[in-house]
Amino acid sequence: MNPTSPPTSSISSSTTSKLYPFSHSLTLYWVSPPSITSPSTPTTATTKRTRYVRVQTTPNTPSVTLTTPKTSNDQDQTLLTLLRQRKTEEAWLLYSQSSHLPNPTCLSRLVSQLSYQNSQEALSRAQTIIQRLHRERQLHRLDANSLGLLAVSSAKAGNTFYASSIVKSMLRSGYIPHVKAWSAVVSHLTASGDDGPAEALKLFNSVVRRIRKFTDAAMIKESLPDTAAFNAVLNGCANLGDSDMFVQVFDEMPQFGAEPDALTYNIMIKLCARVDRKDLLVFILERVLDKGVKLCVTTFHSLVAAYVGFGDLETAEKIVQAMREGRRDICKILRDSNVETPNQDEGHAFSKLLPNLVEPNEDEPPLLPKSFSPDSRLYTTLMKGYMKAGRVIDTVRMLEAMRHQEDSLSHPDHVTYTTVVSAMVKAGSMDKARQVLAEMTRVGVSANRVTYNILLKGYCQQLQIDKAKELIREMADDATIKPDVVSYNILIDGCILVDDSAGALGYFNEMRARGIAPSKISYTTLMKAFALSGQPKLASKVFDEMQNDTRVKIDIAAWNMLVEAYCKLGLVKEAKKAVERMRDDGFYPNVATYGSLANGIALARKPGEALLLWKEIKERWEASKEGDAYNPSTSPPPLKPDEGLLDTLADICVRAAFFKKALEIVACMEENNIPPNKAKFTRIYVDMHSRMFTSKHASQARQDRRRERKRAAEAFKFWLGLPNSYHGSECQLEPAEGDGYDLDSA
Repeated sequence: MNPTSPPTSSISSSTTSKLYPFSHSLTLYWVSPPSITSPSTPTTATTKRTRYVRVQTTPNTPSVTLTTPKTSNDQDQTLLTLLRQRKTEEAWLLYSQSSHLPNPTCLSRLVSQLSYQNSQEALSRAQTIIQRLHRERQLHRLDANSLGLLAVSSAKAGNTFYASSIVKSMLRSGYIPHVKAWSAVVSHLTASGDDGPAEALKLFNSVVRRIRKFTDAAMIKESLPDTAAFNAVLNGCANLGDSDMFVQVFDEMPQFGAEPDALTYNIMIKLCARVDRKDLLVFILERVLDKGVKLCVTTFHSLVAAYVGFGDLETAEKIVQAMREGRRDICKILRDSNVETPNQDEGHAFSKLLPNLVEPNEDEPPLLPKSFSPDSRLYTTLMKGYMKAGRVIDTVRMLEAMRHQEDSLSHPDHVTYTTVVSAMVKAGSMDKARQVLAEMTRVGVSANRVTYNILLKGYCQQLQIDKAKELIREMADDATIKPDVVSYNILIDGCILVDDSAGALGYFNEMRARGIAPSKISYTTLMKAFALSGQPKLASKVFDEMQNDTRVKIDIAAWNMLVEAYCKLGLVKEAKKAVERMRDDGFYPNVATYGSLANGIALARKPGEALLLWKEIKERWEASKEGDAYNPSTSPPPLKPDEGLLDTLADICVRAAFFKKALEIVACMEENNIPPNKAKFTRIYVDMHSRMFTSKHASQARQDRRRERKRAAEAFKFWLGLPNSYHGSECQLEPAEGDGYDLDSA
């Protein structure tokens, strides 16, 4: 099969190895300190294994003929000469063709120059050196600058967790990385999503703890966190919506001589938007003016974006209009729009950040030191609010108004046009979206990859897969805009919408053939394609490959997709095995996991499994009601089941005549303000169980054995409102004394 075109035929497990070339363009290795010996490694002298690195030449690699020096010193001198002449390619070839390990100076310079190139191939080579030094316990040969450069370059390339591991290894080895190195890694972690912000906080705390252990100020001068470093970690706190941690980090700034700047307060605005505190925005702006922090237009970008996020377009429009008129009374606008009284329940955190919140200023609202003119980014932010509200006409009008602005800084740019394209796509007007793209070309504004990805998503959502395929080919043929992992993820998801799992696999392989590393979304989306098409074995293969890819991190969503793949076919046994593997990997099932299991149990018609599942769910639900402190080392986290899960379990129990458990489940639904579907359960009962205990020919022994189930059935009928023995009296769910009814039975 041609890996660059999606396959059209169905895929069997026997052909998977041919169609599914699982290989990586870049392998990452965890860096550990050379001074720490693994418990399983003997502390006696170790045998160093010399390995040769095979270098594959490509058409872009210059043909170099090197005369190998006879001695190690000659090799090092030749290598150092090449590095000083910035002949990094020749230096790499000399290193790779020699079994000799160069001296620390040569190794550090080689790693530094490879890192500085910021290319995937160069980073792969640098990481190969790290791997070799780690294996031979010679990592100490590299200096802090070379490791710091590698960490920064890896973070820029998207390998953020690998970059974090390098910084942690430096700390364990006694190095103190330069602040620009470790703060760059923190900054990229913060923006990486998933566990990135949490990892950024951990890394920041690790660096600060190490710094505090040094008493010699000169040794740590270049490593101390500055305002930029604090802003990076504060941004992580804002992304997590953790106001308490934000305050804790903010309070540490004076200890290191770092002063908050405009960006610090912009991040504080972002935090308020995340924690739904619109009432605090005016206090932040007035605090900035009171402290004399130098303002810039980005503060107003943050304010307008916050009000747009809150859906308060009226205030956002007033801010933009005041700026257009050159007014300085922005604080008055915010005060007038702040009809809510500040919430003091959470004030202990924000009162430390905003002292004026505790003692509000009763004077006239302060004026800005000068007026600020809106730019294209500010207008575009407001346009995004119009788009979010479905106001397509206002979005287009804003674009026209920006075109006629006298100030060139207010003219629409590629972000503005992309916002209009997105508005058209959201409205389902794909032809008009393409017209906007053509308009961009006409006025000389270059579209970027984001613009094309939005169009791709629009075509896929409207099931116009052929046009999406044409667009991805157009991107691939363009010298300046190449499809990325997001582009292929959109296409893979589009194939799912038209039930084309083979096409999804084809695009996944095409993406890797182009050297684009799959993301976590790529793997889980492809798993979803196989799950929906009833191919759990292929979904399991994708999951195994995801586990082997060190560039991505398995999360609960990936595990749930694996469980879902088995449950789609009613393979409950295999699904339960996957859940056990999930637990072994440190993940607990959540509502989505249990929902898939319940659906699989219903499909497999194994009501006994439903009872076991309900028992586990009930235990976790009751733990959440008790409100005890959660200890992850001893118990699973509390769980609050949702409507879909409870309805499915109740349906299974009613159909299987497990009426006692059905009553427990519907009681759970009512306690969680979920209205049970009594009409459905009544219909099931009448259709399946109305004559359950009315046989005149049943023996007395059988009738006696049915007594317990009959009492539960009568209680369930009472709940439904059907004629039953409890009419005119209270429904007794407990057995009468001495009737032998087992409360734990179904």
